[in-house]
Amino acid sequence: VQLQASGGGLVQTGGSLRLSCAASGRTFSRHAMGWFRQAPGKEREFVAGISWSGSGTVYGDPVKGRCAISKDNAQNTAYLQMNNLKPADTAVYYCAVRNLRFSSVEITPGSYDYWGQGTQVTVSS
Repeated sequence: VQLQASGGGLVQTGGSLRLSCAASGRTFSRHAMGWFRQAPGKEREFVAGISWSGSGTVYGDPVKGRCAISKDNAQNTAYLQMNNLKPADTAVYYCAVRNLRFSSVEITPGSYDYWGQGTQVTVSS
């Protein structure tokens, strides 16, 4: 099982990025997926999550109103659209999947069983 996160980069304040998380090795159409981020010296922080069906989404307070998570079960891929980026959004972004079938979103990292390698997002002021 592998998760490949991509789409990070360097953007200016106010810019946008779309992160992708492609899963391989098994299908995750019946599993919740989430995005977390970790800045240097800080704990891993919940960014957004989507339920197995895609009907339920949850966002962390720092990104509410600026991000949208989606899931393409046919492609076994999740996306995180981030708009109006701020320097405080600078971090390594990780995607994760819950092993529990028909799972809902959880905001704690320990609830996720599979993790991608992370993609760096840097927002310049």
